[in-house]
Amino acid sequence: MTLCPNGHSSASTDYCDVCGTPMVAAAPVAPAPTVAIPTTSGSSEPITCPNCSFPNLPDALFCENCGYDFTTGSLPEPDPDAHGFASPLTAPAPVPNAPAVVPVVAPVSSLDIEEGDLGKHEAAGDPGYVEAPAIEGQPTVEPAGPAEPAEPEAPTGPVVSSPAAPAIEGDSTWVAEVWVDPEWYEAQKSDDPLPSGGLPEIVVLKQSSLLVGRTSLSRDIHPQIECGTDSGVSRRHCQLNTDGQRWWVEDLQSSNGTFVGAAGEELPTVPIQPGQRREVHDGDRIFVGAWTRLVIRKALPGEA
Repeated sequence: MTLCPNGHSSASTDYCDVCGTPMVAAAPVAPAPTVAIPTTSGSSEPITCPNCSFPNLPDALFCENCGYDFTTGSLPEPDPDAHGFASPLTAPAPVPNAPAVVPVVAPVSSLDIEEGDLGKHEAAGDPGYVEAPAIEGQPTVEPAGPAEPAEPEAPTGPVVSSPAAPAIEGDSTWVAEVWVDPEWYEAQKSDDPLPSGGLPEIVVLKQSSLLVGRTSLSRDIHPQIECGTDSGVSRRHCQLNTDGQRWWVEDLQSSNGTFVGAAGEELPTVPIQPGQRREVHDGDRIFVGAWTRLVIRKALPGEA
């Protein structure tokens, strides 16, 4: 039998059969004065440990409870690898008057921030977040404005502003009447409220090619004939072209189509073919969106 460091008899030579402590070779110790054992030779009374008062067998060399060495009168040093003998961890003492450390978010250049990513560089509601001070000479990130309403047109590629079309040839001056048409509005059954009617808006046509639609600053779209609040009109709805004498209209893949009808006839129900020019005769009416009606004619005196 082999004694473990805690004084247990063990048949195993690697770990104690009683407490599982590794069976390491005992380090040589300096001779110590013999401590009197409170029992007499041959006594059958248990040995009471002077350290923990645990009763041990009469011939025990170590206390089975705390490992007290009855021969040397000392407690064995705990094994750092043994379970249950790890020294307790103590928290470091606080340093008096130590300045608090506050995390600071480094400023991010606006050139590296894509639209819609501003929220990634902000920590709303985070108590550890501190806004970094502005740095002189660094561009300022402006808060993103409200998004524009959805456009009623099919997705297209990026729109690039094209050079202005040449002026209309000839001596005639042309205008476009932009009407709010209640009959067309009723036929379209739009959910948008109909604006109040009245006299049409007169737009002088000075170029041989003009865009009909609605303005979009983000896409750099600036139509020559602006259809205002009619959300049924696409940003780039249709194109008007002239040679100075005749006019044509071409639908630009708009969502709600472009309709052409002669004066005095019923409202048109079939849109023109997108991408194909349709000649606009004298008196024809062009319908777009939910209530917009266009009429192209020569200008009267005082309109140009």
